[in-house]
Amino acid sequence: MSDIISTNPSTMAPPGGHYSHAVTANGFVFISGELAIAPDGMKLNEAPFEQQAQQVLDNVAHALKGAGSSIDKLTQVRVYVTDIASWPAFNTLYAKWAGNARPARCVVPVPQLHYGFKIEIEAVALK
Repeated sequence: MSDIISTNPSTMAPPGGHYSHAVTANGFVFISGELAIAPDGMKLNEAPFEQQAQQVLDNVAHALKGAGSSIDKLTQVRVYVTDIASWPAFNTLYAKWAGNARPARCVVPVPQLHYGFKIEIEAVALK
């Protein structure tokens, strides 16, 4: 059996519930659904979509780094959006953020997210 290691980097706001930002097990890093919450804990739920999306991507990158991984080691990304019309704007930000990384990815339109956020992302990467 492998060890399970939970990580909550100091570069991120503490988790708002009973979970960890990242969990490492068996050579993989699992990133919890990240929302547009700034490192100081400020919720950007009233911010424009693009600002929320950038903060969420930043949070995923911080969680990966804190767990000893990185964007280039991503294997899967799942994106939840409350308005599918925001997808082109997200895809532009994502392509810049991901660079040469091409993990498996899907978008899931949802009616609503916690606190009225417009986007949430979860991911899996190699350690």
